[in-house]
Amino acid sequence: MTTINVKRIYDRWDIKDGLRILVDRLWPRGVRHSTANIDIWMKNVAPTKELRKWYSHDPEKWVEFKERYKKELKDNGAFEKLVKLTTTTETITLIYASKDDSHNNAVVLKGYLEKRLAKAEG
Repeated sequence: MTTINVKRIYDRWDIKDGLRILVDRLWPRGVRHSTANIDIWMKNVAPTKELRKWYSHDPEKWVEFKERYKKELKDNGAFEKLVKLTTTTETITLIYASKDDSHNNAVVLKGYLEKRLAKAEG
């Protein structure tokens, strides 16, 4: 099974990150494309602009945000591409820019992806 990690883009790149996938819709502030060490930018797997603006990184909306985001992922073609990528890659790291390590789209995406892969295996 593929190992899935999450990491903030401002953290140091590491060879152990494997395939580094940026999962934010907007490019992170202050980060140059040439030095980001991003292998793939999957902006279409990120929450929609409307959901992102509604959530506004408010921890009180976290539970509702997770449910809404999972609904978006359900019929998302970009998510299906991500699923296929994980079947051919040993380690992937979902990269995000949020300051909050616990309440961000990459955390939700990781959990949703792991459930999907476990279901496919078992």
